[in-house]
Amino acid sequence: MNISAILLAMVVVGGTGLLIAILLGIASEKFKVPVDEKEVAIRAELPGNNCGGCGYAGCDGLAKAIANGEAPVNGCPVGGAAAAEKISAIMGVEAGEFVKKVAFVKCAGTCEKASDKYQYSGVQSCIEAMNVPGAGPKGCEFGCMGFGSCAAVCPENAISIVNGIAHIDEEVCVGCGKCAETCPKALIDLVPENKKTRVQCSSKEFGKNVMSVCKAGCIGCKACEKVCKLGAIKVENNIAQIDYDKCVGCGLCAGKCPKGIITGKKLVPKKPAPKKEA
Repeated sequence: MNISAILLAMVVVGGTGLLIAILLGIASEKFKVPVDEKEVAIRAELPGNNCGGCGYAGCDGLAKAIANGEAPVNGCPVGGAAAAEKISAIMGVEAGEFVKKVAFVKCAGTCEKASDKYQYSGVQSCIEAMNVPGAGPKGCEFGCMGFGSCAAVCPENAISIVNGIAHIDEEVCVGCGKCAETCPKALIDLVPENKKTRVQCSSKEFGKNVMSVCKAGCIGCKACEKVCKLGAIKVENNIAQIDYDKCVGCGLCAGKCPKGIITGKKLVPKKPAPKKEA
């Protein structure tokens, strides 16, 4: 091969490479996706758990929604107040009040208080047990089966099974909501951490049927509803429901509940003083 042929080959290869580089440069400019600097900055302040507790498909989705004004700056339950403050500074708005939420299991049916319909020997999974007759072995079809499907998905190890029912460590819980999504009986709610008055039952059966399978169930007697002066607790579908926007945690409902399944401060209502005879 002579020198001229070698030089020609080098020119062709070099020219081809240069042409490709130019075309790639033009394409990258033409088709590049504009980057929102706010979105990038917001994403950097999010914890990266990608838990979905914010309602979006991971931290990237939430960051984009906040940057577009479609989600609140305090929308990350894991990042909490600290993340909300930093993100609000990026967005140039007020962070607003951040209320931490924690998971709460609406069942007090421990092994001693709740009966079983039969002995279950299948896969230790609440989801799998729901496929057997009667929606699991527990006598109360609304009660916690205690097989730990919620604990298995908790990224913070905040859930343990104690005496047959799921127990939440509120100091560890970040309120991501994965356990609530997993529970096949919808027994877990996210509630304000600072609201300690909660109903530990979810049965919608009438009182007699509740008591036949669980000593700790709500019987729908409405004693709590009648004593609440703020209308913060109502019995609907045979189960007491708390309106946390109205509840002040006075403890009157907890003190009045004959089954003792309302948590929090228990203030026993005072009996009216007897009338004096004239």
